[in-house]
Amino acid sequence: MLWKGRRESSNVEDARGSGGKIIGGGIGAIVIAVIIYFLGGDPSAVLQQGATQAVPQTEQQKAAEDEAAHFVSVVLAETEDVWHRLFNDMGKEYREPKLRLFTQYTESGCGSAGVSAGPFYCSEDEKVYIDLSFYDELKTRFHSPGDFAMAYVVAHEVGHHVQNLLGITDKVNRLRSQSSKEEANRLSVMLELQADFLAGVWAHHDQKMKKILEAGDIDEALNAANAIGDDRLQMQSQGYVVPDAFTHGTSEQRMYWFKKGYETGDISQGDTFNSNEL
Repeated sequence: MLWKGRRESSNVEDARGSGGKIIGGGIGAIVIAVIIYFLGGDPSAVLQQGATQAVPQTEQQKAAEDEAAHFVSVVLAETEDVWHRLFNDMGKEYREPKLRLFTQYTESGCGSAGVSAGPFYCSEDEKVYIDLSFYDELKTRFHSPGDFAMAYVVAHEVGHHVQNLLGITDKVNRLRSQSSKEEANRLSVMLELQADFLAGVWAHHDQKMKKILEAGDIDEALNAANAIGDDRLQMQSQGYVVPDAFTHGTSEQRMYWFKKGYETGDISQGDTFNSNEL
């Protein structure tokens, strides 16, 4: 992605280094009020996780993380430019989200969260939360290198903000509260796939407006989408797949909807809830 020298967003809150402390004098575990499954939307369940002290960084690691922070800030700015234009085309006003960078542990409007939560969006405070160590995790654990893999992650979370502004998130949450566990999971999957679609829509229009993409960028995003599909993650963690427990969609679905968003750039074609497609 051609990002160096571009505008950085003024909506980034850099709280790196302020997390990672043991709560309650180091006794017990932190009760995480949300559970975000890698690339989550609105957190809704509870997870217990023990917090650990941060490990000091080397100068090389710090420099790499600082560059990642600049990159994420540029990507956020790019999403602002695109969504302002698209909302204006719809006769609506786009309200920019904040993005909070944290280390190991953070408080959000949706509760507490640790590094294992991965990047997430909280509709209560309209913020995206990212521990930049996830950038390395994409490369190592998920074998998804490349800066556009991380750009896809940011754009996906901003996609949840778009859903929130359009009233989709509240509608889905109401339906989930009235549904069986299986149906609630299905609705969560549809919400996540739509965020993947919206990430693709962003990439389409950013390329059209600014020619930001380099050869292989879309493949990097698709590779990341493939790596974090529910079926693939379940198979890796437990050796079998439980479709009724899906919350984000299969690898095939995530790639399909991102690619559809990128190829069409048409927000009206992203109704994952009533589609007979993947």
